[in-house]
Amino acid sequence: MTPTAHAHRTRATAVLTAALVGLAASACAPAGAEDDGTLDVLASFYPLQYVVEQVGGEHVAVASLVPPGGEPHDLEISPHKVQELRDADLVVYLSGLQPAADEAVATRDQEHVVDAAVGAGIGPGGDDGARDPHFWLDPTLLAAVGTQVADALAGADPEHADDYAAAADRLAGELATLDTELAAGLAACTGATLVTSHEAFGYLADRYGLVQVGISGLDPEVEPSPARLRDVGEVVATSGVRTLFFERSAGPGLAAALAEDLGVGTAVLDPLETQPPGESDAEPDYPAVMRSNLAALRSGLACG
Repeated sequence: MTPTAHAHRTRATAVLTAALVGLAASACAPAGAEDDGTLDVLASFYPLQYVVEQVGGEHVAVASLVPPGGEPHDLEISPHKVQELRDADLVVYLSGLQPAADEAVATRDQEHVVDAAVGAGIGPGGDDGARDPHFWLDPTLLAAVGTQVADALAGADPEHADDYAAAADRLAGELATLDTELAAGLAACTGATLVTSHEAFGYLADRYGLVQVGISGLDPEVEPSPARLRDVGEVVATSGVRTLFFERSAGPGLAAALAEDLGVGTAVLDPLETQPPGESDAEPDYPAVMRSNLAALRSGLACG
């Protein structure tokens, strides 16, 4: 063997040895752990991402399966995202909301998986299997999920358990303040009829004494029948409704056409399934959007 060939072979052996050493070190590292020691957490959509960010703080790196402005219900997960979900230190999701997420979660280790339906106390669906998933529109239920997430983070990272518990308590206090604001702001609206493009606001209505009437049912993709539209029209006429509320992500669509026929206005009410894009570098967070919803309700409902 010539000196040159020997030198090339020596360098190749060194590179291969370094790669194998690196792989061995990776195999010995905690599963999913970040290089900086933070926990790698994957949330299935925005409200759960918000909770993890607030409770985990500097100890977590959080990603969402749904990007800002995305549609959680129609989620499709790429093979790369499925692998990220399997590798994450903790997964926080809501069973029954996103079939693709349910299927992907079922393929991973279940020890560090949080189903927010448990923390929120959401039971199974009704006779048709449907269940209103939008529990986070009641801030007190989101606070309960914060405690659930803190316990799960502590299980994955016992060293910072006290930090997670304190952050969950702080989040619960902030959400209690938000709940008080909503209750006070809507006190004069008790019993008012809330007509929405679809029935996504049941938890909000129940919490603050409103009566929700959906143009469509729980599934926004199901077009309302002519009979349903007539029924909604009668409710609008007899209940003094002056605003039909539609969702930002869906646009005014049918709600605007129906409002024009009935001679009433329209306004945006955000179900907060995804984080809305901001007009500047800062994107509105959960409390900001809930306060925007409060303003829209106070302006659009027949209150007092």
